[in-house]
Amino acid sequence: MNGSASSRNRLYRVRQWRPSRRAGIVLGTLALVVLVVWLLFDWNWFKPPLERAVSSATGREFRIDGDLDVDLGRTITVSADQLRLANAPWSKEPRMGSAERVEIDIAPWPLLALRLRMKEVRATRANVWLETAPRGGGNWVFDDGKPDAAETDEPRWRLDRLWIEDSRLRFTDAAEKTDIDITLDSVAPEAAQRAQPAQAAAPVAVKGRGHWRGAAFRLEGQAASPLALADSDTPYRIDLDARAGATRASASGTLTNPFRFQTFDVQMQLAGKDLEDLYPLLGLALPPSPPYRLDGRLRRNGDVWRYDGFKGVVGDSDLAGDVQVDVSGARPMFTAQLLSRRLDFDDLAGFLGAPPSTGGKETANAEQKAEAAKRAASPRLLPDTPYDLTKLNAMDADVRWRAERIHAPKLPMIDDMDAHLLLDGGVLRLEPLNFGVAGGDVRSTIRMDARKQPIDTRARIAVRGVELPKLLAQAELAQGAAGRIGGDISLHGRGDSIAAILGSADGDVGLGMGRGRISNLVMELAGLDIAESLKFLLTKDRQVPIRCAFADFGVQDGLMTSRALAFDSTDTIIVGEGTINLEDESLDLLLRPRPKDRSILSLRSPLRVGGTFKDPSFRPDFAALGLRGAVALALASITPPAALLATFETGPGEDSDCGGKYAR
Repeated sequence: MNGSASSRNRLYRVRQWRPSRRAGIVLGTLALVVLVVWLLFDWNWFKPPLERAVSSATGREFRIDGDLDVDLGRTITVSADQLRLANAPWSKEPRMGSAERVEIDIAPWPLLALRLRMKEVRATRANVWLETAPRGGGNWVFDDGKPDAAETDEPRWRLDRLWIEDSRLRFTDAAEKTDIDITLDSVAPEAAQRAQPAQAAAPVAVKGRGHWRGAAFRLEGQAASPLALADSDTPYRIDLDARAGATRASASGTLTNPFRFQTFDVQMQLAGKDLEDLYPLLGLALPPSPPYRLDGRLRRNGDVWRYDGFKGVVGDSDLAGDVQVDVSGARPMFTAQLLSRRLDFDDLAGFLGAPPSTGGKETANAEQKAEAAKRAASPRLLPDTPYDLTKLNAMDADVRWRAERIHAPKLPMIDDMDAHLLLDGGVLRLEPLNFGVAGGDVRSTIRMDARKQPIDTRARIAVRGVELPKLLAQAELAQGAAGRIGGDISLHGRGDSIAAILGSADGDVGLGMGRGRISNLVMELAGLDIAESLKFLLTKDRQVPIRCAFADFGVQDGLMTSRALAFDSTDTIIVGEGTINLEDESLDLLLRPRPKDRSILSLRSPLRVGGTFKDPSFRPDFAALGLRGAVALALASITPPAALLATFETGPGEDSDCGGKYAR
């Protein structure tokens, strides 16, 4: 009976827990509601609160004009179409960003702690517009009226991976005349990264064009994921090739806070047809040059740019060194230490306003070849291309350039160079500009004041110890010659080109040589002694001593007028007079030789030097044969000017009256 009673009690309890008819109706209704909600639920109902949340977080209006959808699971995927974000209030462009579609993979468990971990964001046909603000900063700085996350606790959101397709990024800096328009597409990470795709920030392929400081350019390459831009303290990796006209640059390295562009460290190869083309790109007023290729480490820290350890070629010269540009002042300050192991002399032509040589294997760009052809057809020799006063006033500079060896086929006597260029507020100084020449030195100091037009130029040039045989190394008649040349040149001119400066110059020019030797054949030809010349041509030439030689000119308004001009050897005395016009480049000199021996065939005719610098002429002046008496009187007192005498070697204990005792 007890068992039967127990069974009846269990049955009673089961019947007691059976829902009532009313409860059944409620449960059925709830199930029906869940079914209806599941069938009719639209995630778009959450668009307004989501838009308000993003707008509040950014301080910008955010809209989803398409559908919003959520797929629930171990990873929650939120997708939305036709998104747009308003720009900063000061911008003329209404939108900062838009996207055709965005998908976000979210880890569910951090949501319980009110933290958002986005495992991946995928954006299709996104458009982002970045621009600098008129008073600094940019539209990427959001103002939501709340403290920055860095000033509070750890951010409550995190993004692990970003993937973009067929997207576009534009950057504008109106003050710098800079605009960049590029396309972006994520590329597959490296194999090592693919092992952990959730942690891999996929780099992007970059291609586009724009203007940098007003100069058009194109750019292509690869950069780190745009996700890295969110951390301004983490270096942003780039590997890009850019071209602006004929200038090409390849940069591989890192940028810190790229949109401020204040700190970076990249290996940069730079090449182009003319260093002068860097002026609109970088604001550096460099002189014209032949085509160049350089490779060095480019770094920037705030207002200081450095191009360290670069090596390369400019024209046919090698060039290496370190460059620094400080842009903190009113004008950029360009500082450089440069070294050339082998300097092709004609590559310096740009400093003078002339193109480099273009014959043979010489390196020059198309424009320089055209200019060289034009100059070759011109009757003028001195460069007449005007200096650009705007560029001379655009920056300051302190440049030291040394050349260990100089290649100059037309001027084989030039050995090396040491130049120190200083540019301060439009005043350019070369202190010094020294060349090793034919075993001696040509030391110069030059000052050009370009603060107003025309340029005011002063030059002082000292010639010391230049060896005659090395100076005439290519002349067969100079074999066995000896002697050292010295002198001083002081000029002051006004003009905007080398030709204009010399054409208006005032000053003094004096060169001279003390004891030495020279070919007797040269002296006989100078005196037109036909018998003696034929004898040395048919037999063996011999050397004759030189007692001294000198030329002293006064210069006024570009006209050089001889004050003393003589050449004295044991064989012949030559005195001269005349003018050299630096303005029209004409020559008008009369050289009167007096052979010291007697020959029945000696014409003893004066030699007229005329023509121009580019096309000089040498001819006997038979009309001056009747001046022998005047010549004899002149030969009685051939003595170098005292100031000039101190610049060349006459030899210890030797007289320096240069021919006085021979004038009879």
